[in-house]
Amino acid sequence: MKKITITTIIIFSIGISTAPVYGHKLIEHDDTHRDFESALQIPDHRISWAIYENLGPGEAKFYSFEAKHGDSFYASIVVPKITGLENYSPTLVLMGPGMFEGNVIPFKTQYGAEKFLYSGNFPGQEFYEPFGQVTYWERQEVRMNMPLDGQYYIVIYDEKNQTGKYSLVIGTIEDFTGGDIFTLLPKAWLDTKLFVNDYASIALFILILISIPTVPILVLVRKTKKKGASKNVSTFN
Repeated sequence: MKKITITTIIIFSIGISTAPVYGHKLIEHDDTHRDFESALQIPDHRISWAIYENLGPGEAKFYSFEAKHGDSFYASIVVPKITGLENYSPTLVLMGPGMFEGNVIPFKTQYGAEKFLYSGNFPGQEFYEPFGQVTYWERQEVRMNMPLDGQYYIVIYDEKNQTGKYSLVIGTIEDFTGGDIFTLLPKAWLDTKLFVNDYASIALFILILISIPTVPILVLVRKTKKKGASKNVSTFN
C-alpha cells in the first residue's frame, strides 16, 4: 500500500511539474457575466487562458478584452467528453469595431459582429489535455488579426437552447512561472476535475494528501523495529 501511495504521489507531482507545457491559465468567475455591462474581463487576449462554463437554455455568457489594430487573435471552444454532450456545440460571436455588420445576432450592439458555428461532424475530434487528464471534443476555432483598436466582446450562447458545458480558450502564449506549480496549478487541477464531474480523482487526491504525513512515520517505525530486533538478536547471542 505504501509503495502504491508513493508512486501515485510521484506521478501526480510529475503531472504538476510538466503542466506549463500544456496548460492554460484559468480565469475564475462568479457566473454573473450575463450582459455587456457585466462582461468578464480577459486581462490580455494574447496570453493563453481557459474559462470553464455551464450554459443553460436561453443563457448567454459575455467576455470583453482590449485589442490593437493588427493584433493576432485566437479563440476556440472545446466541450468535455461527457455522456450527453456528444452533439453539444454553442455559438461563438465576436463583436467590436471594424467587424462585419451583416450577421444577424440576438443581441443589440453598436458594433459589427461575426458569428462562428461549428461545422464539423459529431461528436467531433478528440483532444486530450494531459495536466487535467481530461478528453475534450473540439469545436470551432477563430484565428484573425484585429481590424481596429478598441474594446471587443465575445458572446457564447446556444441557438438550440440546450444545456451543456464548454471551455472557452483564448490566446496562444503560455505564461507560467515556477511559483505557479505550487499555487495556480494545483487549484487549476482541482477546478478541472470539478468541471468534468471527476469526483473520484478528487477523492483519491485527498487520500494521497492524508497519507503523505504517515509515510515518514511508517518508515521511522519500521527502522525502530529493525533496530529492536537487531538488539534482541545480539543479546540472545
